[in-house]
Amino acid sequence: MLTKLSGASVYDPVQGWAGEIRDLYFRDGRVAADPGPDAAIDEVHDLSGHILMAGAIDIHSHIAGGNVNTARVLLPEQHWNSMARWLNPPGLTPSMGFAPSGPALRSPLAPAGLGRTAEWSSADIGHRYARMGYTTVVEPAVLPANALDAHLQMADIPIVDTAGLAILGSDDFLLGLLRGKAGQAQVNDYVAWTLRATRCLGLKVINAGGAAAFKWNVRQFDLDDVVPYYGVSSRQILQTLQRAVCELGIPHPVHVHCNNLGVPGNVETAVATMEAAQGLPMHLAHVQFYGYGKEGAKGFSSGAARLMEAFHRHPNITMDVGQVLFGQTVTVSGDVIAQYDRHGDASPGKWAVWEAECDGAGGVVPYRYRERSFVNTLQWAVGLEIFLLAEDPWRLFFTTDHPNGAPFTAYPELIRLLMDADYRASVMARLDQEALALTLLPHLRREFSLHDVAVMTRAAAARLLGLEDRGHLCPGAIADVAVYRPQADRRAMFADAAWVWKGGRLVVREGAVVDRPAGSALTIEPCYDRRIERDVKAYFDRFYSLSLDHFTVGGVAFEREDAERFRSIRAA
Repeated sequence: MLTKLSGASVYDPVQGWAGEIRDLYFRDGRVAADPGPDAAIDEVHDLSGHILMAGAIDIHSHIAGGNVNTARVLLPEQHWNSMARWLNPPGLTPSMGFAPSGPALRSPLAPAGLGRTAEWSSADIGHRYARMGYTTVVEPAVLPANALDAHLQMADIPIVDTAGLAILGSDDFLLGLLRGKAGQAQVNDYVAWTLRATRCLGLKVINAGGAAAFKWNVRQFDLDDVVPYYGVSSRQILQTLQRAVCELGIPHPVHVHCNNLGVPGNVETAVATMEAAQGLPMHLAHVQFYGYGKEGAKGFSSGAARLMEAFHRHPNITMDVGQVLFGQTVTVSGDVIAQYDRHGDASPGKWAVWEAECDGAGGVVPYRYRERSFVNTLQWAVGLEIFLLAEDPWRLFFTTDHPNGAPFTAYPELIRLLMDADYRASVMARLDQEALALTLLPHLRREFSLHDVAVMTRAAAARLLGLEDRGHLCPGAIADVAVYRPQADRRAMFADAAWVWKGGRLVVREGAVVDRPAGSALTIEPCYDRRIERDVKAYFDRFYSLSLDHFTVGGVAFEREDAERFRSIRAA
């Protein structure tokens, strides 16, 4: 079927379109070239006066896995599902957010503020993303031991395509290789095997070696600190895994959660990590949490200017922000050192820290960001400083580190803050003025354009992940399309898309979900020497409670055939 979308103002940075009035065609789920005036068009949508972009891509959002489920169990009062049955009749639950024969349900009985909770059901995650125009989401922290569970959860998320980043850096097998002076080629084989076994798209390193060091009672772990027993430093672990990603031709650079998260003065850690990359590609995650100096009477200040000066000197580095926004959320992380250190700040006062067998650890700590808090105001301002000081939107990415800085549903609020300097100033007026005085934010009047938004949330995100079939509207791209009704209030504009197509299927109309196709999981399959499987199997047989066959992610656990659920991209 040939569909035509006519008359919209189109933003596609890949093709240099910045608001031109254009027609868009798609057929069989793919964008098509103009078929000419004599073509038989099956369906036409007049989008005059609207803004059209490719479907948005979230490169870093915790939507599945052990920490996410632990957060749901720990905080049932924040989880929409716990109220679904008595709020609505069977078949029309707010966790689904979808009525098969009608528009999305919005219950008038929902308690105030419940719409901004952080840990919804898998079904609701898909609906909330789709309503904002998002069609692809990356879970950035898949622990290999929990990979099958994470994929099963992501398979339950409708509409959006998903991908995972596999965590290495504190697992006993890797650290054993490094302690035994294994060559780079053997480490490369282990990384490649892990990505294939976990069906992930790239590699994540969280405070390299930190979770292993925590088990030896280490409570602070810097870039050049050494993991007890293994005799290797965090820097050595990180650089070895970075080289593996580069040599295997994995498009997405190693995705790094640095040491010293949230610690005053940690901007120097982020700068040192950039320098440790030695000119090779590296992605630094949620850098707002590493943008802190230690000046001022409270020993806590903005380090955003220092961070961005280093960022501009290192063109091999990309970053996502992890913006803090005010309200209740829950922090989830594999950085057990950071989570354990902050358990006393839990709000409400309950928390969980856990260990996975031979693989690492994690922690869940609920937290409320408050407008009158000195620390929270500074965190909010640092993230916005990073955005507004960035010279190249192709290297900086739009995240809240869901749910750590804020739920992903707060993205429209963040867009308004970046696009509207007057609104930004009105919010600053009610915050802690002492904290703001330690930042550059009150003096930054820059306003992002729709082109900037399209770069960071579409084109650049696809390029960073190596997803050549999305993030743009060139012929042959997947027909993931988001259409917005222009409004002066950019938050309202981006909160509810007017129309969204996923793979050529209309899934959102006037802000309501009208169809819920299953998404695919995006993976990569790098080559490796099969002899590594013998070593891994011997290790599993000796130390693990499950066999290697049960560890690897296959298609038998999914309703659809293996080839339909998983879609592999090419290594370079």
